[in-house]
Amino acid sequence: MLSRMAGILKANDAFDLAATFHDADTAYGQSSVFRPTLFLINVDEPEAVEMIPRFIKSYPQAQVLGLMGQWKSSVADAMLSAGACGCILKPFHSADVLEALKIYKRRGKSLPTRTLALFSPKGHSGRTTLATVLAIELAKKSGESVGIIDADLQFGDVAMFFDAVPRHNVVEATHDINLLTPAALENYFHPVGNGVWIMSGPLQPEHAELVEANRLIEVVRMAGCLFRYVILDLPVGFNPISLALAECADTDILISMLNSGQEVRHMKRSLKMFHMWDAYGKRVYTMFSGVHNCTEDHKRKLEGELGRSVTLMLPEERRIKDVTGSGRLMKDLPDSSPYVEAVSDFAFALIGDRR
Repeated sequence: MLSRMAGILKANDAFDLAATFHDADTAYGQSSVFRPTLFLINVDEPEAVEMIPRFIKSYPQAQVLGLMGQWKSSVADAMLSAGACGCILKPFHSADVLEALKIYKRRGKSLPTRTLALFSPKGHSGRTTLATVLAIELAKKSGESVGIIDADLQFGDVAMFFDAVPRHNVVEATHDINLLTPAALENYFHPVGNGVWIMSGPLQPEHAELVEANRLIEVVRMAGCLFRYVILDLPVGFNPISLALAECADTDILISMLNSGQEVRHMKRSLKMFHMWDAYGKRVYTMFSGVHNCTEDHKRKLEGELGRSVTLMLPEERRIKDVTGSGRLMKDLPDSSPYVEAVSDFAFALIGDRR
């Protein structure tokens, strides 16, 4: 296998193969004489994965790609957390290496993926509006790529917000996930511009039954190799899909439309479930949309009723409804509006939070 991969690299003028080694430890000790700019390391061995931080520290000018015989999301996550570019499958073509480096450059900083799940106890909460506006603001402020997965499997409308007609959707991605690599999964996302990509929901509500939670989780984890931020627009209420995705995300955002005191009660009841995950370092934020009185006094009153801090109060804005309802979100989202400014500030806080 080593000779086969070396031959592939030698045959491509884009690479200058300096040396090959049979184990990562030897490569680490002897590579300094070559001034390498790229390491391809077999990470099927746990010992090699543990060495990745040492390679990153000792060879800061070099990029690191892991080589796997079979895709393992846990290993890919560990590689990204260590500062590597990600992983590809072996044996590979030279184009696979170049594509992986291209994806890594577009993805953003050498940091773990931030996965944000947006949950609402009831419908008409403004969840999808927040998800899409947050994606735009995260991409704008960070300069990194953001992927939205429409997991509202019966009535998702993320694609409509961007007036997009994707070729593929989440049903196809979950069906094919065991055969995919990150480069192949990229084709299931649709670019809507300015660093934002979307994976649309099913074409028909009845197709939701074709999506298995465990396969969708694998899609989410592999998407982390493509995007620095992955935003999950969850279905309403507690069900197997919303629970599974909320649990696998590192950040959960609970949002409810504030029309009466009932929404606060629903939010309080929902938080009991999310409190179970606090011990694992998960971030849980609470937000209310459609707020007519966005004052500090009103916020403190809500926090008193909720028994927990309120992260954002999002005002009711006709302009936001107009651009989302007409599919002009990417083109006509106003920069200076109370709603956008509030979401923008939250995006800035997320970017600065490295945990």
